[in-house]
Amino acid sequence: MIEPKDIKEKRKRLKITQKELAELVGVSQSLIAKLESGTLDPKLSLIKKILKVFEEFESRKRAEDVMNSPVFIADADDAISKIAKIMIDKGISQMPVVEKGVIVGSISEREIFKAFYDGRRDLKVRDIMELPLPEISPKAEVLEISRLLLENQAVIVVERGKILGIVTKHDLMRLNANK
Repeated sequence: MIEPKDIKEKRKRLKITQKELAELVGVSQSLIAKLESGTLDPKLSLIKKILKVFEEFESRKRAEDVMNSPVFIADADDAISKIAKIMIDKGISQMPVVEKGVIVGSISEREIFKAFYDGRRDLKVRDIMELPLPEISPKAEVLEISRLLLENQAVIVVERGKILGIVTKHDLMRLNANK
């Protein structure tokens, strides 16, 4: 059962004011305030309306709302051991690869692991890099990102040639698990 504090926490996480929530649900702001403070025992129909508003709001999330920034970037000439250390230290599993400021590929822990397994620790990123990760606008919606993540480990958020962020499957799983 959803508790008043859960509604307040979710509303704040979605960056919705009490007034906005009240308008979207069709009730007064004071009713939302009473509900969140626990002084009002709501009808199930009100809870359902609130949860529907939350669901609609979450579905409108955009890349800029869920991306991780800053993005750690590998240079094509970096040693894979250097990139492996960055991935370990930062807890990441893939990075875009750039050459002269342009994205030319991606590097994943999987490819580095294979190279280490094969005893090829002296390789450069360019030797094992994969195709570039898909690029999306900061305004791309979660549904579009989800479709891309069905086939890719991550997507890069880019605006006017500048890397702004990265969105991974993990990020969207976390978003959906918190619903």
